[in-house]
Amino acid sequence: MTVRIATWNINSVTARLPKLLEWLESAKPDVLCLQELKCAADAFPYDEVRELGYETAAHGTGRWNGVAIVSRLGLEDVVRDLPGQPGYLADGALLPDVEPRAIAATCGPVRVWSVYVPNGREVGHLHYHYKLEWLEALRKASVEDAAGERPFAVLGDFNIAPTDEDVFDVAAFEGLTHVTPVERAALEALGGIGLHDVVPRPLKYDRPYTYWDYRQLAFPKNRGMRIDLTYANKPFLDAVTDSYVDREARKGKGTSDHAPVVVDLDL
Repeated sequence: MTVRIATWNINSVTARLPKLLEWLESAKPDVLCLQELKCAADAFPYDEVRELGYETAAHGTGRWNGVAIVSRLGLEDVVRDLPGQPGYLADGALLPDVEPRAIAATCGPVRVWSVYVPNGREVGHLHYHYKLEWLEALRKASVEDAAGERPFAVLGDFNIAPTDEDVFDVAAFEGLTHVTPVERAALEALGGIGLHDVVPRPLKYDRPYTYWDYRQLAFPKNRGMRIDLTYANKPFLDAVTDSYVDREARKGKGTSDHAPVVVDLDL
C-alpha cells in the first residue's frame, strides 16, 4: 500500500483556500497535516475539501493558531491538544490559554500528530520558556506511539531548525530563537523516545528549506529555513520511499510563506 503524507503551514486556510484545493488536486496526498489555520474549527472549509474526497478534523479558535488533519484514509481516535499541554499566560491575562496547536488522528495504517510549536519570540522571553515546556509535553505525549509497531509520526511547524545547515546563514540568527542549543536539545530528546527526523530532498538548490520570509526577496534569493519537520518512529521510517519539499507551492502571489513537505511510504 502506497501512502502519501504531507505537512503544510498554510498561514490562513481562508486566505489560501484556492491554493490548498489546487495543491490537494495536484499532489494528491492521502493525509495532510495543516498548521496556522487562523480560523475557528467551525469555519474550516469542510465542504470544499470534502468535494475532493477528504474528511477533516480541525482544532482552532479563529486567532493565530489552529491545526487540522485532512485525510482520505479515514479519521479515527481524534485527540485535540496534547495530554498535559501547557498554556501561555499572555500579558494582562488572568489564566494561561491552552492554544489549539496539536491534533492527532489514526488515518488508515498510520497515526499522526499535526503540531504548531510555539514560536518562542525572543530568547529568555516567557514565550520561549513556554515553547520549551510545550516541546516536553509533546515528547511525553509521543512515548507510547513512538515505541509501538504502528507507523507513527509527528509532523508540523516546529519553529526550530535542527542544524546550522538548515538556515541560509547561521550568523544571521546569532542570539535569536529557532537555532539555540536548548531548542535543538528539545528536538534531540524526541530521538530518545525513538522519533527521528525524516530529512526531505530539495526540488531546487542544495538545501530543503521549507520557510522563506515574505520580506527582502527571501524566496527568490533562497534565504530560507527548514523548520517544517517530520519526526517518525522506526516502522514509519522503514516504509519511507521518498520525501521532498514542494517548493513550487511557495511560488507566485497569495501563497503561504511555507512550502508543503511530502513523505511517501510503502506499507
